[in-house]
Amino acid sequence: MGRTGELQRAAAVPPAPFVAVELDVVDVGAGGVSAGLVTAAGDGVFAAYDPRRSQATVELRRKGRWQRVARRRAALSPPFRFAFTLCENQVTGLADTGQGWRPLVTSRDRMAALIDLREPGTLAAHGYGYGPRRGGDGPVLAGVRAGSFGMVGVRDPHLVQHPDGSPYFRDGRLYLTMTCAGMGSFRQAHWGVFALDPADLTRLEHVAQLYAIRGGRVLGDHAGQLVVAADGRCTLVVSSWGDFDPGTGVHVRHLSTHSDLLAGVHLLATEPMALPTELSAWDPGLTRIDDRWYLSFAESPSQDPFEFRPGLAVADPGAGPDGPLRLVGTDSTVARCEGPILQRVQGEWCLLASDGKRREYRVYDLAMRLRGTLDAPYLTNIPHPQVVPLPDGSHLMVTFDGTPYGRPVLGYGSHGDLVILASRPPGAA
Repeated sequence: MGRTGELQRAAAVPPAPFVAVELDVVDVGAGGVSAGLVTAAGDGVFAAYDPRRSQATVELRRKGRWQRVARRRAALSPPFRFAFTLCENQVTGLADTGQGWRPLVTSRDRMAALIDLREPGTLAAHGYGYGPRRGGDGPVLAGVRAGSFGMVGVRDPHLVQHPDGSPYFRDGRLYLTMTCAGMGSFRQAHWGVFALDPADLTRLEHVAQLYAIRGGRVLGDHAGQLVVAADGRCTLVVSSWGDFDPGTGVHVRHLSTHSDLLAGVHLLATEPMALPTELSAWDPGLTRIDDRWYLSFAESPSQDPFEFRPGLAVADPGAGPDGPLRLVGTDSTVARCEGPILQRVQGEWCLLASDGKRREYRVYDLAMRLRGTLDAPYLTNIPHPQVVPLPDGSHLMVTFDGTPYGRPVLGYGSHGDLVILASRPPGAA
């Protein structure tokens, strides 16, 4: 591509404030290198590298004036890859010198005090951009790539299913939703849909990005489920983690649509769902059993410190998935138990949940009576027991662990390696 002498701006506008811009840097040049989101006037938000000071920075340009928001020492020798990411309002600069991407510098609160990229009008004024950090010779680039941010970890797997609880397959692939961990904590994550080939568990494809639009902002709500009916109508339940604040807590939201949410990028106008609890709630899951909709969820009396337990609600016979719902029960004997999954186990419907304190998967019946525990390895963090029945009688458990990414720079929240466990079919050796 040659040397870049001035700031470049693409016409494409990101659909949500979850963005990545990657540069293949052959030579830095005296002007350094920057990547970010740029307005037509040349303003915007950037991650940059200054070779003269050996610094990685997060910067804001407003009315032609630069403002350094964060900086950290970094020594980069070309060739290397450099990246800007935006997750919610958190801007991070990263580099790959041959051992994979590592975060160099990040800023959320200071950047959010200056600009709110969750506002659709503000975000729409920005296109993907790159170029020199300041005046002078710009970088020599071998390539540029930009688009929606993916993930640095996955959590909260939940099957996309038919109303009766059976897994949803398309073209032989199993579909599930997962939280896509971002460069930060709850607000920096978003929701994605994935397709998994049961015949080759190494083949996992990220097929859709799901964002929420509410309160005049685009947010990364996540941790929920999709249920697809025979006529294609999709019922969605999700947790309001996208603007999490311990003072206001978390609630469950829902939506019904004929849009195909299993492909592409979607901004979803969800509505609050009335649950039979006055406490915070998350991790919703829906299944129709004997003409009644059951909703599993995690109920939380406190988010500072966190305390949570599994709960189950049920609608009247013939009522819709949004109820009205009555409470079946919760398990008040546990304090760090979440990830409830409705699943048939040995022919009986059960609610499975993950107890991070006892380090076990608890099994309840549909009256919320404890019946035992699931015989499966318990990993780090609080892995959800998403059991997947396969046609041959065997089962998978799609879950995650607590493997962190970039914690010295990013702190808590950017964790979650995908883990898939498998059982043998009945009678197999």
